[in-house]
Amino acid sequence: MNPLYARMGTTIFEAMSARARETGAINLGQGFADGRGPEAVLQAAAKAVLEKSNQYPPMIGLPELRGAVADHYARHQALNLAAEEVVVTSGATEALAAAIFACVSPGDEVICFQPLYDAYVPLIRQAGGVPKFVRLSPPEWKIDKAALEAAVSSKTRVLLLNNPLNPAATMCGADELAMLADFCVSHDLTAICDEVWEHVTFDGARHLPLIGFPGMRERTVKIGSAGKIFALTGFKVGWICAAPALARVISKAHQFLTFTTPPNLQWAVAEGLATQDAWVQEARHRFQHGRDRLRAGLEGAGFAVLPSAATYFLSVDLTASGISLDDVSFANKLIDEAGVASIPVSAFYAEDAVTNVLRFCFVKEDATLDAAITRIAEARGRLAG
Repeated sequence: MNPLYARMGTTIFEAMSARARETGAINLGQGFADGRGPEAVLQAAAKAVLEKSNQYPPMIGLPELRGAVADHYARHQALNLAAEEVVVTSGATEALAAAIFACVSPGDEVICFQPLYDAYVPLIRQAGGVPKFVRLSPPEWKIDKAALEAAVSSKTRVLLLNNPLNPAATMCGADELAMLADFCVSHDLTAICDEVWEHVTFDGARHLPLIGFPGMRERTVKIGSAGKIFALTGFKVGWICAAPALARVISKAHQFLTFTTPPNLQWAVAEGLATQDAWVQEARHRFQHGRDRLRAGLEGAGFAVLPSAATYFLSVDLTASGISLDDVSFANKLIDEAGVASIPVSAFYAEDAVTNVLRFCFVKEDATLDAAITRIAEARGRLAG
C-alpha cells in the first residue's frame, strides 16, 4: 500500500458536499455552476455518440479539437500555437499530472503558491519532487519577489502557477507576470501554468498567459479546461499547450494515465470552441452578476468580503467580520446553524495556513443565492463565535 495515499483523507470539496447532501444545506462550497451549459455543445456531444466513431481516438486528441484549441487561443490571447503543440487530456487535473510527471524527477524542487489546488502537492510528491511553498496572504494575495527568491535553489526545476488563482479569486497582472517570466528565465525553470479560469474574469479584465511573455514560449506548459470554459465540469476535457519538445514528453506521460478522452466529448468541445464565444461572454456577465449579488448579501449580513477578480468564488474575512472562530469551525457551524455549505480556505495550504478566510461559490441561480443569503443573515447572531 502506498503510504502517500493511505494517509490521505477525502478532499475538502467532497467532504463539504457530502455534509450538504446529508443535512439538506445549500451547497455554496464545491465549484460547479447551475444550468445546462451551451446547448450547441450538448447537442454536438449527443450527435457525435450516434453519428461518429466511439472507438479509441488518437492518444494525443482528435485533430479537430487540437486545431480548435490552437485557433481559440489565437483569437482570444494572440498566441501562435500549432495543433501539434496541443495534447488533449481527461480534464485539467490529468493534464497537471501528466505535466508534473513529465517535468519533475525525484529530488527536483517545485515552487508553488499557497493557497493552492489540493491536487498539486500529492502529484509533485508522487513524482518524487519536493514542493517549495511561497505563502500568499489576504487581502491582496500578491506574489512577493523576495519570498520567491528565497524559495529557489540549485535543485529547483519547475514553477507551478495557478492563474487566475483559486481560491483567492485573484489574477496576475502584466507586471507580476513579467516578474515571474524573468524569474523563470534567470533560474532556467519550466513553468506549469494551470489557467483553467482564464475565461472566468470580471470587470472587463482579461487573462494574460505566461507563455506569451518574453523567454517563456519554450519553457511553459499551458493547461486549459473545457469544463470551466463552458461550465460543464462533468465533461472532464482538458488540454496542455507546449512547445514540441515539452509536448512530446508530456504526451508520453499522458498515454499511461488515461491514454485518451471520450471522442464524442472531444468533438463537442471542438464545436464549442469554434462557435460559442458569445455564450462564454454572456456567461462571464452572468457569473459577475452572481458575484455581485452574493457580495451585497454577505456585506448586508455584516461580513467583510474580499475582492473577487476571477473564478467562481468569493471569500469573507472572518476576523474582519468580528468572528473569532477559525474557518473550519465556522464552516461547520454555518452548515449546522444556517444550512449553508462553504469551504475553509485553510484547506488549500500545506503549511502555515491562513485560518480566517471562508470561500463561497456564487455561480448559482438567483433564487439559490438569495435563499443562502437569507439563511446566513438570519443566523448571523448565532455565528459570531
